[in-house]
Amino acid sequence: MKDLLSIVGHFRTEGTVNNIRPLGTGLINDTYKVTTAEADAPDYVLQRINHAIFQDVDGLQSNIQVVTNHIRRKLEARGETDVDRKVLRFLPADSGKTYWHDGENYWRVMVFIPRAKTYETVNPEYSYCAGKAFGEFEAMLADVTEPLVETIPDFHNMELRLRQLREAVAADAAGRVKEVKPYLDELEKHADEMCKAERLHREGRLPKRVCHCDTKVNNMMFDEDGRVLCVIDLDTVMPSYVFSDYGDFLRSAANTGAEDDRNLDNVNFNMDIFRAFTRGYLESACQFLLPIEVENLPYAAALFPYMQCVRFLADYLNGDTYYKIAYPEHNLVRTAAQFKLWQSVEQHQDEMRAFIAECTK
Repeated sequence: MKDLLSIVGHFRTEGTVNNIRPLGTGLINDTYKVTTAEADAPDYVLQRINHAIFQDVDGLQSNIQVVTNHIRRKLEARGETDVDRKVLRFLPADSGKTYWHDGENYWRVMVFIPRAKTYETVNPEYSYCAGKAFGEFEAMLADVTEPLVETIPDFHNMELRLRQLREAVAADAAGRVKEVKPYLDELEKHADEMCKAERLHREGRLPKRVCHCDTKVNNMMFDEDGRVLCVIDLDTVMPSYVFSDYGDFLRSAANTGAEDDRNLDNVNFNMDIFRAFTRGYLESACQFLLPIEVENLPYAAALFPYMQCVRFLADYLNGDTYYKIAYPEHNLVRTAAQFKLWQSVEQHQDEMRAFIAECTK
């Protein structure tokens, strides 16, 4: 605790620190709750930023500052109460930045939001809340003028992911290409179609927005009455297509099986989750979405299981160098599960289009 106390001392906190203990189960950053002794002083959250993943820490924190300041101004302008619980607040360090570099690691401190909780449950009720919250998040940021960096460059670039798969096929480093040829043939058959977003952007028809890019139910904070307070975990906030926020949520939340389900009969696309999330999303995002963005939401739902299938398959062909595996064929099992989910999404395309048309009448 002594070292952590020293790190917290570089930030402009209020009150006297009396305890620092691990918080949550996040896989990327190390997170701690900092408790203060005084009743009128806030508690804090201390995080070590994983700069192996987020290599441009200055750009990362600049993005977050732009986004949180913009949201705070919007909330205050519309007369919201309890604003400090509805947007994250990061503290300045000695350096004047919202992070501290100790020579080896990067650290940041934000104010702990009291009387708030997250949920892991994925059901229609929380999926509707997620759709509404992430749509509202994008809507509030639709008029941001400051330039933002891509905190993970080409994070959701389908053309890049296909290039990586083709390079893996050409190298065949693990000698596995022959056994996965049926997957490769089917993925290549749909490759041009799945790269539609990049083409539309080059043609000037599809804009990049400020998106969250990690849309999960547990990336929202709820108050004691079950209402959404704010969206959290802003490390991946960057310019992207709205398809990122929409499609990536459905890839995980609307999968009736596990991401690495061995039993493919378990894996299907849950239309109840789709309808709930889509209804909430369109209620808040329709105010800024272009027709081309709305009409391609079913494409976005198919894009993300396709993209993840491509990524798992490329890693399998490369000899499992990126994703952690629990057994030798783990990435192949993941590939099969995402392939099945993608096929299920494709089977529901007409139904999805009809539902979206009904929501946007």
